Amino acid sequence: MHNPAMQDLIDGLPPLERLAASYAPAATRPLWIGYFALEQRLADAARDGRDAIMIQLRLAWWRDRLGEDAARWPKGEPLLAMLSPWNPARAALSALVDGYEALHVGEEGTAALDEARVGVMLALAGLSDIVDLTPVELAARQWRGLAPSTPGITPLPRAMRPLALLRGMALRGEGGSPALRFLAALRLGLIGR
Repeated sequence: MHNPAMQDLIDGLPPLERLAASYAPAATRPLWIGYFALEQRLADAARDGRDAIMIQLRLAWWRDRLGEDAARWPKGEPLLAMLSPWNPARAALSALVDGYEALHVGEEGTAALDEARVGVMLALAGLSDIVDLTPVELAARQWRGLAPSTPGITPLPRAMRPLALLRGMALRGEGGSPALRFLAALRLGLIGR
């Protein structure tokens, strides 16, 4: 990742996502960074206060790109370059675009976006050659608040360590001192629980 444009994408991630991506194995880290950067870009495109038509136009551009094979994507857009490993699972990313549209210009609230995020985690697991998707789906649903926490949380494969971190921090909630939250995030990243 010595490309300055790629480094800018990484540097632009929120701290928790940056930390989560750092715990992904080198082989899957680009998948995670691409996903997190796309989330950032879509959230910005659909941020509150923007006109609904402008939101739809910005999201339509991403929907159109993700509907095409990565070989046809415009060159020069660092995020598209980062998303090229997602080519076989573009549909999951396109559902994320639809989720943002539903969130900001539809009536579904966060439901469509949360389901799309679960789908992205399943697609990421598939791209990481993970066969048993059951624990990944449960962890993704717990991360998004779509499933209750269960005692003795099933560990996730190493490639999904960022999801373990996100799930663990979501289940902890917002309470606690920043130092304790940081230590909890480090523990989740290192051992996955």
